[in-house]
Amino acid sequence: MTDTRATARGIVFVLAPWQMDAPAGIERATAALACGLAAVGHRIAIATAIPHEMGSGLDGVAIEHLNLSVAFPCSDERLRQALLDREDELQTRLWEIIGRHQADTVVFTDALWGLGRLAIDLPDGVCRVLMAHVLPNAEDAPAALSRADRVIIPSPVVCAEAESAGLPTGGWRLVPNALLHPPTAPPEDDHVERRRSGPVRVLARLGHEKGLVPLLTAAADWTRELEVVVASASFEAAEGSQARLLTECRALVDAAAHITLSEGRLTWSEVPAWLAGAAAVIVPSLRETFGLVALEAMSVGVPVVSYPIGNLPALLEHPYASSG
Repeated sequence: MTDTRATARGIVFVLAPWQMDAPAGIERATAALACGLAAVGHRIAIATAIPHEMGSGLDGVAIEHLNLSVAFPCSDERLRQALLDREDELQTRLWEIIGRHQADTVVFTDALWGLGRLAIDLPDGVCRVLMAHVLPNAEDAPAALSRADRVIIPSPVVCAEAESAGLPTGGWRLVPNALLHPPTAPPEDDHVERRRSGPVRVLARLGHEKGLVPLLTAAADWTRELEVVVASASFEAAEGSQARLLTECRALVDAAAHITLSEGRLTWSEVPAWLAGAAAVIVPSLRETFGLVALEAMSVGVPVVSYPIGNLPALLEHPYASSG
C-alpha cells in the first residue's frame, strides 16, 4: 500500500446517525472508506449526532459530535427541521472540527442524513463533497447539489436515476462501496456441507424497500430453514414505521414453520462469519443502489439470490461471486 504521509490530507465525513455497528449500509460504507484513508496516512474524522464514548472503534479515525437535539430513530421531517433550526451553530461546529483536523475536504454523506443540504459556508480552500448513496429526494436535492464542489456515487445506478429525474450529472465520480473486513474463503469441506444442509439467511434493516414482507409471504410454505435477522436503524421514513414493519414481519413468521426472525444487531465484525454459515443469502431488496450485504456474502464464498433490480445484477457479476 502506498504511503501518503508526505501528502496527507484531512477529511471529515458528516453523517448524523453514524455509529459503530449500525445496521445500515451507509454507516458501514462510510466506516470502510474512512478506515482505508486512515490506513494510508490521512487525517480522518467522522462527525455524528449520536453521542460516543472515547474512541471510534476504527483505527486512526476520530469521532466528533454534532448537537442536533433530536432523538433517534428520527424521521426525515424531524431531522430536516433540526438542520434548519441549527444552521449557524452547525457551521461554527464544523469550522472547529475542520481546524482541529486540518481538513481540506468535508464529505457530506447524504443530502439530508449527511447534512449535505446545509446552507453554510466552509473555510476558503476546503472542498465540499456530496456523497450520494441514493438519489436525494426532491426537497433536499437542489440545495445539496448546488452547494457541492464534487459529487461521488457508489454505482452507475444513482447516476441513471439522477438523469431520469432531469438532474445534471456532469463530473459526478464513481466511488464504489468497499468491504470493511477483508474477504475470506471457507474450508472446502465446510463449504460443501453448508450447501447441502445449511440454512438460507437474510440480513436486513427494517425498511419497506428491503422487501421483507414479500419474502416472508412467499417463504411461508418453504421446507428449507430460513433465518432472518433484522434491526432498526437510527433513521426511518416516518415515525414508528420500523416498529410497525417489525410487527407485520413477526405475524408472518409466527404463521410459518421453518422461518425464524431475530431482532437485534450483529456487530460489523460478526456479519461475515454469520453470512458464511449460510447455504445461500437472499437479498430481497426492492430498491438497491449498491448492495453491501450481497458483496459481504460473496466475499465469504456464499451465493446470493436477489431480484434483478438496481445495482444488484452488476454486483453479482463481481469476481467475488466465483468463490461461491
